[in-house]
Amino acid sequence: MDLNFNINEDYNKLLVSDLRQKFAKVKLGGGEKRIAKLHQDGKMTARERIDYLLDKDTDTIEIGAFAGEGMYAEHGGCPSGGVVVKIGYISGKQCIVVANDATVKAGAWFPITGKKNLRAQDISIENNLPIIYLVDSAGVYLPMQDEIFPDKDNFGRIFRNNAIMSSMGITQIAAVMGSCVAGGAYLPIMSDEALIVDKTGSIFLAGSYLVKAAIGENIDNETLGGATTHCEISGVTDYKAKDDKDCLDKIKNIVSKIGDYEKAGFNRVKPEEPKEKPEEIYGILPKSRVDQYDMNEIIKRLVDNSDFEEYKAGYGQTIITGYARINGWAVGIVANQRKVVKTTGAKTKPSEMQFGGVIYSDSADKATRFIANCNQKKIPLVFLQDVTGFMVGSKSEHGGIIKDGAKMVNAVSNSVVPKFTIVIGNSYGAGNYAMCGRAYDPRFFIAWPSAELAVMGGSQAAKVLLQIEASGLKAKGEELTPEKEAELFEKIKSKYDAQTSPYYAAARLWTDAIIDPLETRKWVSMGIEAANHKPIEKPFNLGIIQV
Repeated sequence: MDLNFNINEDYNKLLVSDLRQKFAKVKLGGGEKRIAKLHQDGKMTARERIDYLLDKDTDTIEIGAFAGEGMYAEHGGCPSGGVVVKIGYISGKQCIVVANDATVKAGAWFPITGKKNLRAQDISIENNLPIIYLVDSAGVYLPMQDEIFPDKDNFGRIFRNNAIMSSMGITQIAAVMGSCVAGGAYLPIMSDEALIVDKTGSIFLAGSYLVKAAIGENIDNETLGGATTHCEISGVTDYKAKDDKDCLDKIKNIVSKIGDYEKAGFNRVKPEEPKEKPEEIYGILPKSRVDQYDMNEIIKRLVDNSDFEEYKAGYGQTIITGYARINGWAVGIVANQRKVVKTTGAKTKPSEMQFGGVIYSDSADKATRFIANCNQKKIPLVFLQDVTGFMVGSKSEHGGIIKDGAKMVNAVSNSVVPKFTIVIGNSYGAGNYAMCGRAYDPRFFIAWPSAELAVMGGSQAAKVLLQIEASGLKAKGEELTPEKEAELFEKIKSKYDAQTSPYYAAARLWTDAIIDPLETRKWVSMGIEAANHKPIEKPFNLGIIQV
């Protein structure tokens, strides 16, 4: 191995180490004291409940672990968005579990909490996955109610989804394991079956204090809406559990009886590990986001047996396309090539150089055709993003780069097979869109710790913004000194760089997760398994495009 490999390896392993440290902190939710208080009250934490519910020694993936990261500081923060979401197996069946974290503001709903819950429901709907709600929430966080309550994709959308999912035949099971108040009380009762834990679970539209204030009635919360009340008097809930573990055992038993699904029929054979060592990814991926590397070497360490059947290998070389398997599943891979390549295409001069990470007309054309092929063959698509955008300049414009780029965006938009996007490095501008960014409905949109998401890189953006600032000052008759210019450049760049961080994106749920590159195979495999629960409902149709 050369020196650069060792430098890259050390750097990327440090990024992964930092990821693990951040995740360890996030897992504490509201902190050890609040966890101890829950245990004292005879309750398990959200993560303990999920871990107990899911089958032992099976794969799991967590959605939105860093939701809320660095947000709401003036309100004390909201680790993991105050709710834990995992996909795993219950009694051998793949499910998605949503658990309120009562250590974070008593499980109250922040704006990001609602967004994360809606993301979980979207995954359930897309993949026909049973969804389990473990409810323990004080309801809407009132100081921010105006950002949670009234809009289309706010709190109320969750109950609308409950109804839609029920009509679709998607199993929804809710367990009331703590507070469940006000509008939140509708979630468990709009689920197919509802459980409640005796003495710790309660459901009511208004608690005892509000009842006293509103109508003058004196009543305690347990009598008002506890387990005995709702299982024996109102009939609101279906099962009474003596404690958390008893409740979770009942859910396991219910899920074990769920029948099988009509499958989508994606191709799978016996899985094989890559021949090339996956951990070498750390040394191949450059420390600097502007350095070159061969994406083929990354692909070999992600796919079964390191076998990759490349499509149009000599054409449009700044995008790599081809067929492979990941954990046995057949996939089509669309990846940005990050090394400079020579091309002899019809739209270029012989031996002309093309920049890595840039999408040219010929590479966009190739990707469009490959995406269409995968849709025809019913092969899921995996996008590996390290893209700086489309090629600019007179030659590209005259060659129809906008038209060719639009064709690729059209193919991505209309694709009916499951899509999975992994941001390896850069994810800039329209390149993010063409390579199946969040707006184009990938089943999972995940990032490695090396990822950067923005309209453009920090240095380029700072230069543009600096020019605008300088023009504004000049219009006022002022001039930027070299010292002031350097200071302003660094200030702008620092702010912009912070916004390109994968943690900034993950906090806002622009990505589903930041993962160790070595977990990529698991995410894609579990994602295709989930997608296989639901047949493709419509044929692939590109509509009208300019050829």
